[in-house]
Amino acid sequence: MVKKISVLALAGLIALPALSMAGGSGGKGSAANVDDLERKIEELSRQLDELKAQMGKQGEVDAATSQQLSDLADDLEGFDERADAWDLAARFNFYGDFRTRLDYYNANTVSGGSLENDTLWTNRFRLNMRVKATENVEFKGRLAMFKAWGMQAPFENNTSDPRPFPVFDGNVTRTTDDSALYVDRAYVNWNNIAGAPVWLSLGRRPTTDGPPSQIRMGQDERLATPVAAFNYAFDGITFGYGYNWGNEDLGAGKVRFCYGRGFEDGLLNDGNINDADFAGINWDVLGRGRRLLNIQSFGVFNAFNYPQFKDIPDEFAAAAFGERANLGNIWHTDVVWQDEVANFNYFVEGGWSNTQPNDNGMFNDFAGIVAGQTGFNTGSENGYLIYGGVRYDMDNIRLKLGAEYNYGSPYWIAFTPAHDDIYQSKLATRGHVFELYTIYDIPAGEAISKYGRAFIRLGYQYYDYTHSGSGDWNLFPYDLDDNADLAKLQALGLDPIDDAHQIYLTFEAFF
Repeated sequence: MVKKISVLALAGLIALPALSMAGGSGGKGSAANVDDLERKIEELSRQLDELKAQMGKQGEVDAATSQQLSDLADDLEGFDERADAWDLAARFNFYGDFRTRLDYYNANTVSGGSLENDTLWTNRFRLNMRVKATENVEFKGRLAMFKAWGMQAPFENNTSDPRPFPVFDGNVTRTTDDSALYVDRAYVNWNNIAGAPVWLSLGRRPTTDGPPSQIRMGQDERLATPVAAFNYAFDGITFGYGYNWGNEDLGAGKVRFCYGRGFEDGLLNDGNINDADFAGINWDVLGRGRRLLNIQSFGVFNAFNYPQFKDIPDEFAAAAFGERANLGNIWHTDVVWQDEVANFNYFVEGGWSNTQPNDNGMFNDFAGIVAGQTGFNTGSENGYLIYGGVRYDMDNIRLKLGAEYNYGSPYWIAFTPAHDDIYQSKLATRGHVFELYTIYDIPAGEAISKYGRAFIRLGYQYYDYTHSGSGDWNLFPYDLDDNADLAKLQALGLDPIDDAHQIYLTFEAFF
């Protein structure tokens, strides 16, 4: 538009002289015409200068606009690069929890001795992560640290009872150790294989704190696949199938076929200890909300007499355990039913264990063997567990009250080296355990995320042992009320716990 106006102005300047000459000549009229022409020329010149100035300014504006567009293009390119990085980071979902726990523990031994720790402080930190590699392939993992205050090693047990285990592969993130972060879980799931409700999972398994443990731990959701009587971290494979009952009350179900390795023998000569493997089935018969019916049955093949401990201080101490050997197979079956009625959460669990030893025997009466009274026990032995509990939730005052009871028979075996009871596994107990607890949700403002919550847990446990060797399948379960069996324990230099009291207080934050 500016260019068109300037062209017209120049054309006018050229045409004006001709117009003035055509208008006449001489006299005042001619002088007036000349003056008028000069004024018009000056006006047009001024307008032309203004147009040139405007054109110059427009050029500056165009140049500035061009630079802004160039800068914006650079910014957009940088934003695309950052967006790719943000998208990459956003694919990772991180969440975790932190717990500080204070325990008081007092135990009486069968000989009249006493074991006590008036204050044991522990810290536990866990960081969970999950990320998808493809639409149907997802990785899940968890790192964990668990240590006692003032120590960079497992705290000393100072008891001849074989529980708890020293640190080994099955409990490395579940027993107090140093402040290192260990891999607690690391596995990949291939879901919806061929568009069907089936999946394959491989890696370090989610096999600790299974149902119904989440009820007394203050959690709303299931924390692991196997039930609580199997609390053992291991590496393995799961193949699963999911289905829906088509009934609201029955909900959905899952069947899982599981295999794992409990001990790797390495490159050893023939005749030495073999690999120890787990294999079995875990079946969520039905599940809806907090309602669950689960049946679990598995075998332990080539069970070892003891694993490869991480924290045995020297070869002399290790020699006290004897030569490592395979003892045979162990079968294990558990059934759990849990549900919620109004504000009541409740559960019942039953367990059965069966030993099938080889010539090395299981539940051997070593006192009788030394005395020449008997040989290795190569017979099959059966044990059972009864376990039940309730929890009443008073949401209006942020309080939960719970109670649990369990009983294990003399030959009962629980695979719970990764238990969360600090000293003795309550579900491995041969005898009775009573527990009372309360959970208080802290009124600390709105949760920052769906994972966010914080609570205090206070509990009391009473252990009343009827037989020795809880959780162990090596030694005969001596009756703690039988004088002859007590004499055998004394001959073996053992002084097992008769009863114990434990009080715990936790502060837990999930984020």
